[in-house]
Amino acid sequence: MARDYKWQDEYWLLLMQIYLEKPVGVKPMYSRKMVDLSLELHVAPERLFNKMCQIANLETPRVEHLWEVYGNNPRKLARAARLLREMKGFNNSEAFYDGVELNESFERDFRPLDEDGRFMPIMLVLILDLYFRLTPQTMVAATPEVQELARLIGLKAADVAEVMGLMQYCDPYLNRRGVVFHPLMIPCQEVWRRYGNADVQELASYASQLKAYFKN
Repeated sequence: MARDYKWQDEYWLLLMQIYLEKPVGVKPMYSRKMVDLSLELHVAPERLFNKMCQIANLETPRVEHLWEVYGNNPRKLARAARLLREMKGFNNSEAFYDGVELNESFERDFRPLDEDGRFMPIMLVLILDLYFRLTPQTMVAATPEVQELARLIGLKAADVAEVMGLMQYCDPYLNRRGVVFHPLMIPCQEVWRRYGNADVQELASYASQLKAYFKN
């Protein structure tokens, strides 16, 4: 039976550390450190973000108490967080979760693809978002928007354009025919199934938030 990863009180310490980093306040949902903590705890970024908002608003007695103890003492908080990780084995996740079945969901989106380690699914999501903003004729490496996205996610513009070419075979409106043998074809199809037929504005909003991951 899969383990249900429920929120634990000690997680507040790790989340408060990020909240208190300058500039102090609620951090973007998909900022690098928020995602890293999500992967560490196996708690979705959306849930961590909601918890961080509770810290900002001092919504519960537990949060108020933690703020009184650690809010003005980041060194004390750092020691407590370090001790927590040492006790819980957070720095050795393989041992910590040994024998536990993990039902991973969001985690896979932030890990390199087996087909091509240069890419993560979230990078394909960003490319798909740009895909809907361009025409097939402009899905080339020389297009400024393609170059800008490539710089953001650490790829070559030609790589982004190549993925867009694969996306064209996923697009039912273009009705591209033929069999494409490319390592990224299946990952592109999976991303298209998840987002290609959804509301374009919702995809744009999600992509805008994901960009925070690459700006840190």
